[in-house]
Amino acid sequence: MCGIVGISARRDVVKDIISGLQALEYRGYDSAGIAILRNGHIERLRTYGKVRDLQALQDATPLEGVAGIGHTAGRRTVRRMT
Repeated sequence: MCGIVGISARRDVVKDIISGLQALEYRGYDSAGIAILRNGHIERLRTYGKVRDLQALQDATPLEGVAGIGHTAGRRTVRRMT
């Protein structure tokens, strides 16, 4: 299972995308990422871990843009059939 947030606006959307991912987050997620359209190019940040780890990466290497998408990805568990 995963969570996806997309926003297009006339202002920077990165903070709102990360907030949206935080609202969707639950304990099973193990990676997160964000892709932003900036000057006709896609820039991205991605990390293993929680959305807070993505926020820390954004704080260290900020992205800005008026359109973007973010995702969280959950762990895949393999169950034995008996």
